[in-house]
Amino acid sequence: MSTSKMMNGSASEQANVIKKSKMPGVKITQYTEDIPPGCSSPDFDRKPIPLTIQEGKTATFKAIICGEPKAQVTWSRNKGDMNDGSKYKITYDQIMDEHVLQVISVTGEDADTYKCSASNLYGEAVCFATLIVIEIGFKKKAKPKSQEAVNEDPTEFRKLLKKRSPKEGPSRQQKALDSKVWEVLLSADKKDYERICIEYGITDFRGMLKKLNQLKKEREEEQSKFVEAISNLKHIQVTSEGSAKFEIEMQLKDENSRILLYKDGQMIPYSEDMEMKHNLRKVGKKYIFSIRDLLPEDAGLYQVDVEEVNVFSTDLPSKFIPINFTSPMKEVHCKEREDAFFEVTLSHPLPKLVWMYKNQTLEAGDKYGFTVSEDGLTHRLIVKDVMPVDKGIYSVAAGIRSSSAWLMVENLGAHFVSGLMDVQARKGHSAELVCKLSSDQTEGMWFKDGVKLQSRDGLAIYKDGCNHKLILSNVQDSDAGKYRFEADGHKSESYVVVEDPPEIDAEEMEKLSKVPVVVKAGQNAVIKVPFQGRAPMKVSWYKDGDELAEDHRMHIEKGPSHSRLLIGKCQRKDSGDIKLKLKNDSGTAEVATKLIVLDKPLSPQGPVEVLENSASCIQIKWRPPRDDGGQPINSYTVERQQVGRNTWVKVGEVPGSTTTFTSDKVDHGKKYCFRIRAVNSEGVSDFLETEDITAGTKAFPGPPAPPKIVSASSKAIALSWGAPHNTGGSRIAGYVVEKRKKGSNLWTPVSNEPLKEKKCVITDIVEGSQYEFQVAAVNESGMGEFSVPSNFVIAQDPMRPPSKVKDLKVTGSSYSSLSLSWAKPDVDEGDEAKGYFVEVKPANSITWLSCNSAPVSLTSYTIKGLKSMEMYFVRVTAVNDGGRGEPQELDNYVIAMPPPVRPHFLQDASFKSFMVVKEGSTIRVNIHFEASPTPEVIWMKDNVPITKRATITNTDGLSQLLIPTSDRTDSGIYSIMIKNCFGQESLSLEIRVTDEPKPPGLVTMEEKVPGTVTVFWEPSPDEKYDNRLHYMVMKRDSFKLSWQTMADHIFNNKITATSIICGRQYYFRVYAKNDMGVSEPSESPAWNINKEKDKFTVKLPHYKQNDQRQAPRFSVGLKTHYVPLGYQCNMSCAVMGNPAPRVTWYRDSVSIMKNADYQTSNVCGVCSLIITGVRPKDNGEYMAIAENSLGKAICTTRLIVIE
Repeated sequence: MSTSKMMNGSASEQANVIKKSKMPGVKITQYTEDIPPGCSSPDFDRKPIPLTIQEGKTATFKAIICGEPKAQVTWSRNKGDMNDGSKYKITYDQIMDEHVLQVISVTGEDADTYKCSASNLYGEAVCFATLIVIEIGFKKKAKPKSQEAVNEDPTEFRKLLKKRSPKEGPSRQQKALDSKVWEVLLSADKKDYERICIEYGITDFRGMLKKLNQLKKEREEEQSKFVEAISNLKHIQVTSEGSAKFEIEMQLKDENSRILLYKDGQMIPYSEDMEMKHNLRKVGKKYIFSIRDLLPEDAGLYQVDVEEVNVFSTDLPSKFIPINFTSPMKEVHCKEREDAFFEVTLSHPLPKLVWMYKNQTLEAGDKYGFTVSEDGLTHRLIVKDVMPVDKGIYSVAAGIRSSSAWLMVENLGAHFVSGLMDVQARKGHSAELVCKLSSDQTEGMWFKDGVKLQSRDGLAIYKDGCNHKLILSNVQDSDAGKYRFEADGHKSESYVVVEDPPEIDAEEMEKLSKVPVVVKAGQNAVIKVPFQGRAPMKVSWYKDGDELAEDHRMHIEKGPSHSRLLIGKCQRKDSGDIKLKLKNDSGTAEVATKLIVLDKPLSPQGPVEVLENSASCIQIKWRPPRDDGGQPINSYTVERQQVGRNTWVKVGEVPGSTTTFTSDKVDHGKKYCFRIRAVNSEGVSDFLETEDITAGTKAFPGPPAPPKIVSASSKAIALSWGAPHNTGGSRIAGYVVEKRKKGSNLWTPVSNEPLKEKKCVITDIVEGSQYEFQVAAVNESGMGEFSVPSNFVIAQDPMRPPSKVKDLKVTGSSYSSLSLSWAKPDVDEGDEAKGYFVEVKPANSITWLSCNSAPVSLTSYTIKGLKSMEMYFVRVTAVNDGGRGEPQELDNYVIAMPPPVRPHFLQDASFKSFMVVKEGSTIRVNIHFEASPTPEVIWMKDNVPITKRATITNTDGLSQLLIPTSDRTDSGIYSIMIKNCFGQESLSLEIRVTDEPKPPGLVTMEEKVPGTVTVFWEPSPDEKYDNRLHYMVMKRDSFKLSWQTMADHIFNNKITATSIICGRQYYFRVYAKNDMGVSEPSESPAWNINKEKDKFTVKLPHYKQNDQRQAPRFSVGLKTHYVPLGYQCNMSCAVMGNPAPRVTWYRDSVSIMKNADYQTSNVCGVCSLIITGVRPKDNGEYMAIAENSLGKAICTTRLIVIE
């Protein structure tokens, strides 16, 4: 108390100073400007955060206060006191230095704004935190005493809200939770109704829809006062930059109408120039609201009002706000064999973080441990029994945020600077194991397979300062094993693997590779290769890359130290590259050689070309043989036969390098045939025979190739063409070139004489005209046919290449494609573009890849076949007849992925949240969703992971749960969660596996109250497996032979039947029912009550005879009945009349006296109608008509069945 007085006195003597806190939302009042060194006013290192909690839970607010001297902390609430010690518990945690307020078993009345104040001699710090309580289901709120009576209809929700007056300022009275629910539902899509109901604990879905429709009508009537139209409502979305926005399109009746923004009922200011935290930007009819630099306190319900009318509401859950590290990871120094601790503090709670080391996710176990504080803000990583190998960078990820820090390990004594490495040694060679310690004063010991080693023949142990070596001079199979070096309590291990790969003698390999194996056709070829190496050995022979298999000519011999290939009766086709490949478990070896089979050459290749044909000579030309037989061609022999004669005459022989021959002794007009043979050292080939050639016959050349346009300008056009394939048997003397204008039929030569070369330049042209050209060849016989005309070409100067395209952008993307669009380039810097080439370059490549082989004419293109999540650079180049322009490249790389999409489900009206499956049938559940990038899909059953009985199949946008053969243990609540870096979404459904129930047990009866009977039965054996199993009871008496349903949906094992009439026998049947059907009945024995009436005598007095007759009249009328579905209804009335009237009952003017579903009685004028179990069809008007000889009376009523 003395401290409080001193503070108050200080504050009164000096002016208070408002000081800025390091925590947003904290107000600091400093009592004096002069604070002694080492002292400070209070401030919050961590302030209490707003809470949204379900009723019945405990709400916990925590705060960490700094300041010197230590501040005194008090808690209070805005409405009401906190004197109840069992309700409010205020404590201080000395270890964590936390001031804690706990609200036990919160209710709707605890929803309020709570204040935390910290004060010392130099100032006071204050902050606030709100508590929102989620009430389970709908609860009717108590009316305020000052509020006038409102309509008792619970759907009149709007009338229960406190109206806001403009004079009241920017604050609203905080609304109850159900107000928030309705505001969210009024602006939500229909597909989100179920999710919202589950989130807020709404169970009466039908009642919610009824009430929501009425509220929408009221909302539309109110909005019509200020808003002409409203559409395209986009709920709040959080961006990766840490901001949020939501959009609406609306047309106001008065553009000067005020637009107000509220958060959780409190008016908040905003700017239109993006300078404040909350901003509004208007684009046409679109209003875009944005929230910058999201913090946990920004979560809540946002509402947009026009004047006094709400037009849109959207909820920003705290889980969507990106998490920040208020206290990131820090570098940790730890001694070897001790535990290391990393700690981070988050901006708002998370149950679990992802810890990583060397890009590997850490799991809890013997090496690593994780702890989380009660409030979910402080997370710790424990690295147990730290060793030098644990040194490195550790990181933690929370959503899209991450933090990292080094772990530095201080070594105790000598340690390994570098450990042993596994060694693969070849048999017979040397091997060396080396490790290095941190100290040169430490000795060590070597072990092999647990046995200590000493230096011996073939094994030497050395120490060179810090280096320790073990050398095996001649490695054998026995040296293979596990080696270990121990020093100062540290050890390092490695393995020595002895390899004995195949090995071929080096001299033999060199001989085979340099000297080919040469045999003549028909002889045998033998190739033998010796080798050594560890068995088993796989031996394979190959020819020209194909493995050889044994047949009648081919034999492969495989020995322990050699292999031999034998080819019998070699043919020319056996020539080629021969390779032997040896392989065992230690490696491979190869040796290659050539096999050459010598034979006579093949015949020369045709067809024979006639180079010259005149009256005095014939010159022919052929091609060399396809195969020279392994030896060079020495010469060609030529024979001639005059057609009509039988003899061939050798007319000449030419060297092997010449493939032409001229026969000058021919007679004009005679036909001749020639034979050509090739000759090498192995023999003479078969002959190549020509067709008949007539000496001196005219033969015109064929058409040349179509002319090609080499270049074109306004002054000249350059052409080129190829020689004709058919020369006509004589040399080409020249070419005739003709031109023709487009639209003309007249061809004109471009020169007076045939051209010698296969090209020319035409200058006799008119600028701007289009021309085509044709060419004909000329030989000794004359001019041949003209070629196909060339393409049309315009006599104009060459075009300029186009400039860069404009406005290149990405219009769409997927995991395998990108869609681009651009604008045509300007024509000021180049000519008009005729097409475009699109190119991409992967981020890990330096080569641009063309996406289209031919230019595209459109200004858009879709690139396909990309790799998912890969980065690509993209550019577009315009092209025309003048060539390619400069490429236009995107400013940044593009990732092959769809636009980011927060996970959400795509379930339509056909989706059922409750499924009934017959035991033994297949369970198949298909859940459609949308998310980008591809989300993680997690299935749970009753909050535990799915067992192996279920098969989960995930594809793009679809997840399927499949259980081929179901049993009752598969019943339960199944939930699916999809999450990616942009959020997560959950969906639940109940699956019940059952079968048609077994019938109930023994049925017994007992009379406890006169006129009633209680029916008991033993439960069905399936009752313990199925909590939805119930019973139906039917009744029949001896008067009515038909069975009537007495009651349904009975969840116990007894029922009491009323209106039991003495003298009748009653029978009962009990059925078990569930979602699959109805069981066989269990029947009761007959039940009857025999009650004997006492005889009595009545002595009638004698009266004067009067006329006692009277017409019927109802002394007690019928009343309206409201009866729940399935319950019994009793209607009764009293009628008078003499003689006794006859009473007839009607429903909707139809007599029901003969209907077995209705029981009627008339006892001493009291008329009753009994309906044992009312059904929807029993709704209607009922009428009783009493008649006798003097008249009739009518009495009516209505029966309303409540479903």
